[in-house]
Amino acid sequence: MTDTAPEQTTYSPHIIDGKAFAANLRQRVADMVPPFVGALGRAPGLAVVLVGDDPASNVYVRSKHKACVAAGMESFEHRLPAATSEQDLLALIEILNADEQVDGILVQLPLPDHLDDKAVIAAIDPAKDVDGFHIINAGKLAVGESAMVPCTPLGSLMLLKDTYRAKTGGDLSGLHAIVVGRSNIVGKPMAQLLLNENCTVTIAHSRTRNLPDLVKTADIVVAAVGRTEMVKGAWLKSGAVVIDVGINRLPPEPGADKGRLVGDVATKEALASDILAITPVPGGVGPMTIACLLRNTLVAAHRRTGLADPVGV
Repeated sequence: MTDTAPEQTTYSPHIIDGKAFAANLRQRVADMVPPFVGALGRAPGLAVVLVGDDPASNVYVRSKHKACVAAGMESFEHRLPAATSEQDLLALIEILNADEQVDGILVQLPLPDHLDDKAVIAAIDPAKDVDGFHIINAGKLAVGESAMVPCTPLGSLMLLKDTYRAKTGGDLSGLHAIVVGRSNIVGKPMAQLLLNENCTVTIAHSRTRNLPDLVKTADIVVAAVGRTEMVKGAWLKSGAVVIDVGINRLPPEPGADKGRLVGDVATKEALASDILAITPVPGGVGPMTIACLLRNTLVAAHRRTGLADPVGV
């Protein structure tokens, strides 16, 4: 009698459409604005503060303004000179904290070097901290309490859960996830969110020893280390779902003005391997960030006014 080797499952990698998911989320948020207006007599309001004229920050602020208006929300922009003092910036935040028309406050990062971003974030009312960066929100997330959650990891989790539900009919419980990156903005909150979904979580980073071997054990790989195409296709486990948070611009090719955008994962290699799904760059996690900002503003508006959390977002 001879033993028969178990049949090996093979996968046709699926590219996760972050643009489509984000558009759907933004529409669901927009659909919930009119009932809020009917109950409170005003729309949810988001205040965005931009200090200086960083080109990338200007683009983000314009995008956030357009998304707010499209969702039927109030958008309050505060554009300050690069030389604005910390005292003046904190005074503005104090005014926004007290403004009942403002449900969410976002101070666009990075700030000019003379400003202390930790002090600025700490000055924001945690109930209006739609970025989820305040230490109180970070602490609540760490102990599993209801909190405002940073937009990028929240969007990444939504894409993960939707992909597993669509592809396997199951959830994330019991899966091994590795988060490559340990920032306060993405890596650490991402790990907490995955723990809350009953994943077994490994946090790794650029100095982790035997990183390829560790990644190879993971059902879920979240790459948020900020290194161009660091995670190789050969590192990935069969059937893994890969969330690529990285946004890196390559040097321009001859005759081109700008280099193309790539992530922290070598996408072509990953697609040639036996993974289940991966987010592209661009068009994956990126669109989810603004969609989740709108979602967080809506949630903050409900909580601040005594309404139950909106269902379905």
